[in-house]
Amino acid sequence: MSQPDVEGHRSNGTTPDSVTNGRTTIDVDGLEVVYSDGTAAVQGVDMTVPEGEFFGFLGPNGAGKTTSIKVFATLLSPTSGEVLVNGFDARSEAHKIRETIGYMAQETSIDPELTAEENIRFACEAYGVSRGDRDGRVDELLDLVDLADVADKRAEGFSGGMKKRLDAATALVHQPPLVFLDEPTTGLDPKARNRLWEYFQRINDLGTTIFLTTQYLEEADQLCDRLAVLLDGQIVADGSPDDLKRQVGGDVLDIELEGGGAERERAMTIAQTFDAFGDATVTETDEGVSVTSERARQHGTDLLVALRDAELTVTGFNIRAPTLDDVFLAITGEKPDSEPDSNTAEVSQ
Repeated sequence: MSQPDVEGHRSNGTTPDSVTNGRTTIDVDGLEVVYSDGTAAVQGVDMTVPEGEFFGFLGPNGAGKTTSIKVFATLLSPTSGEVLVNGFDARSEAHKIRETIGYMAQETSIDPELTAEENIRFACEAYGVSRGDRDGRVDELLDLVDLADVADKRAEGFSGGMKKRLDAATALVHQPPLVFLDEPTTGLDPKARNRLWEYFQRINDLGTTIFLTTQYLEEADQLCDRLAVLLDGQIVADGSPDDLKRQVGGDVLDIELEGGGAERERAMTIAQTFDAFGDATVTETDEGVSVTSERARQHGTDLLVALRDAELTVTGFNIRAPTLDDVFLAITGEKPDSEPDSNTAEVSQ
C-alpha cells in the first residue's frame, strides 16, 4: 500500500521528527464493515498513519468515523480487509493492540465515586503498571492534565472539562505509543475544549501518535498534521488542512443581504451568471450568499455593484481565505455541526 505524503501543520511550523521516520502506526487496506442488518458502515477504506502524526478523521454523522476507530481499537471486528495497528493484526492479535493503545470514547469512563488520584491509580492497576512505577505515574499525569490541586477530590463534583481531562489521563497510564480520541470534546464549552487541545498537543509533541475523530473543524485545523474526510463509509479527501483548503478553489466572498429567501435566490442567480468570476461556486447562507472563486478578491466589488443594480440591498460583505468549514461543505454537501451553545455547555475549569 502506498503511503500518502505527509505535511506538518503545527502552530510553530514544525513537524515531529517521528512523523518523517518512515515507521507506520496504522496501516489499513480495503477495510469494510457491514452490520447484521446489511448496512455498509465502512466501504473499502485504505489509509496509513505514520508514527508521531496527529491524524484527524472528519465527516458528517453516520459517515463511519466511530465505526472505523472502533475497528482500529479492536472493539469491532472488520468484515473484510487488513488492519494493522502498531504492527499487530486487528483480527489475530487484538490483545497485543490493546496493550499498546489508549482509547478515549465520546462518553467518559471514570468512576465518579473515586477521587482523581484513585481513578488514575485504578487505571494503572487495570493496565498492569508496575507497583514501583504507579506513584510517579499518577503524579505525572495529574500534573499533565492540571488536576494535581484536586487530586483528593471525588470526580462526581468535577466540571465536564475536568472529567474529560481525567478520562484522558486514565487512557495514558501505560504510556501507549498510540491514542484514539473519539470526539473527545463533544459537549464542552470553548474554554474547556481549548484546555484539552493544549493537553493533546502536549502529548503529541512528546511523541505519542494521535488519531482523532471530531465534528469541530476548528479543532482539526488547530491540531492535525493531516486529515481524511469520510463520507458514506469512504475516504473522499486526504491531505494537510492547508492542502484541503487549496482544493476549495480560491477565496470566499460572503455577502449579507436584506430580505429573505426570494432575495437570496435572485442574488445566487446573479452570482452564478457573473462572467468575471469564471468557474465559481455559489451557495446560499443564512445571511445571504457565499461565492468561492480564484477571482473573488479581484472582482468582488464588481459583483456588489451588480447586486445593487438589481435593487438588492447588501448589508455586509467579507472576502476571506477558505476554512475547513468551506472544505467540509464542498466535499460533503453539508454544513458542519454548529458549536455548542455557551449557555448550555458544561462549565469548564
